[in-house]
Amino acid sequence: MAFMAAAATAPSSSSSPLQLYKHAAARRSAPALLLRRPRSRSHRNQLACSLDATKQAVQEERPAAVNGVAGRTDCYGVFCTTYDLRAVGARWRTDWCKRDEETKTWKKVVSVAVSGAAGMISNHLLFKLASGQVFGPDQPIALKLLGSSQRSFQKLEGVAMELEDSLYPLLREVSIGIDPYEVFQDVEWALLIGAKPRGPGMERADLLNINGHIFEQQGKALNAVASRNVKVLVVGNPCNTNALICLKNAPDIPSKNFHALTRLDENRAKCQLALKASVFYDKISNMTIWGNHSTTQVPDFVNARIDGKPARQVIRDTKWLHEEFTKTVQKRGGELIQKRGRSSAPSTAVSIVDAIRSLVTPTPEGDWFSSGVYTNGNPYGIAEDIVFSMPCRSKGDGDYELVTDVTIDDFLWERIKKSEAELLAEKRCVGHLIGEGEEELCEVTEDTMLPGEQ
Repeated sequence: MAFMAAAATAPSSSSSPLQLYKHAAARRSAPALLLRRPRSRSHRNQLACSLDATKQAVQEERPAAVNGVAGRTDCYGVFCTTYDLRAVGARWRTDWCKRDEETKTWKKVVSVAVSGAAGMISNHLLFKLASGQVFGPDQPIALKLLGSSQRSFQKLEGVAMELEDSLYPLLREVSIGIDPYEVFQDVEWALLIGAKPRGPGMERADLLNINGHIFEQQGKALNAVASRNVKVLVVGNPCNTNALICLKNAPDIPSKNFHALTRLDENRAKCQLALKASVFYDKISNMTIWGNHSTTQVPDFVNARIDGKPARQVIRDTKWLHEEFTKTVQKRGGELIQKRGRSSAPSTAVSIVDAIRSLVTPTPEGDWFSSGVYTNGNPYGIAEDIVFSMPCRSKGDGDYELVTDVTIDDFLWERIKKSEAELLAEKRCVGHLIGEGEEELCEVTEDTMLPGEQ
C-alpha cells in the first residue's frame, strides 16, 4: 500500500518538498515505492506516491520477477489482500500471503474527498470512512484530503501518517493537498467540512460572505474536475446556504446531488423522543427536520413514530411536544458546549456517517430520513431555489426521492415558513456569489446561528 502526497512546497526552507512516511520493519520486504510527478493545474509543485504508479511500473518491468520470485503477485507493505482496482474482472494471486486460491475481486475503489481534513470533525470521521463503516466492509476507498492553507499541510501529513499506521485493509490510497482542483479530481463523494468558524464580534452576515466565497470556489472546482455524478455533502456552516452556493457554481453537476447536513439535528430529535417515551432510540422512525440548520429548524413530532405508533399517541404531553421538545433539539449543541467545553465534533462525524449510509443503503420500508436538499419541484409548497431540509427516501444507489405521505398541520407550517423566510434572506445576502446580482447590504439581523458555529 502506498500513500500519495499532493501538496504545495513545504512551508519552511528547511523542510523537504515531500516527506515520505517511513515503513515499519515488517514492510521492508515490499517493493520500493515509486514516485511520479503528476501534471498540476496550478503553480504548486507536487510529488506523488501511489499504488497505481507502483503497479504500472512493476508491470512494465515484467517478465522480471518481483524480489526474485517468479510469478509472484505484488504486495504493498503489509497490505497484500489483493483486489481489482479497475474492476476489469481480473483475479490476482499472492504466494506472499501463503494463499493458493483465487482471491475475492472487490468493488471498484470509491474516491472520497474531505475538506477541513485536519479539523476535529474529520479527526473522527476519516477513520470511520477508512474502516468500512460507511460504504461497507467490501468497499475499497481512496481518501483525498483538502487543507485550507500551507500551514495546514503539515497537519494533513500527520493525519495521513495516522491513517497509514492504522492498517486499514480497505484504505487503498491517501492523498493530501491544498488546491481543490487537484484534490477533487474524479472524486465520487465530496464531504465539505472545512469552513471559517465564527469569531468574536463577527456578524452572521460576515460569516455568510466569508464562507460563501470558500464554497463558491469549491463548487467551481467540483464542476471542473469531479465525477459528473459526484455526491456532495456540505457540513461547513451555514450549511444550507453554503450548499446552495456550491451547487450554483457547479452547473454541470445535478443540483439533486447536493446535500446540507441536518442529520445531527435528526439524531438529536430521535434521542429526545426516545428519552421521553422511555424506549430505545431504534424505536423512533419517520423523524423529519424541516428547514434550516439553525434555531429556526423544525423537528417534526407530527409525523414521527415510536415503535410504529404516532408519537403523539405515545407521548401525551402536548405542552412538552410543542415547547420543550423543539427548544431542546434547537439548543442541544449549546448545552453540550457549556458542559463539555468544546463543540460536538464526535456526534457530527457520526451524523455524517449516518447521512451517507442513508444514501448508499435502501431506506427501510415506510421510514425516511432528513437531508437539506434543493427545493425545486418539491411537493410541499416550500419556496423553490433554496436548500431546505425535508424527508427523503433512497433505494441505496446514492440518489433519493422526496417523501409525499406526510402531514403538515398549522403548527408545523407556521414554523416551516419562518425557516423558509430565513433561508430566502440568506440567499439574498449571497446573491453576488450565485450569479444573482451585486453584493448588497445583508438583511440577516436575527442571530439564529447554532452555538457550535461560534
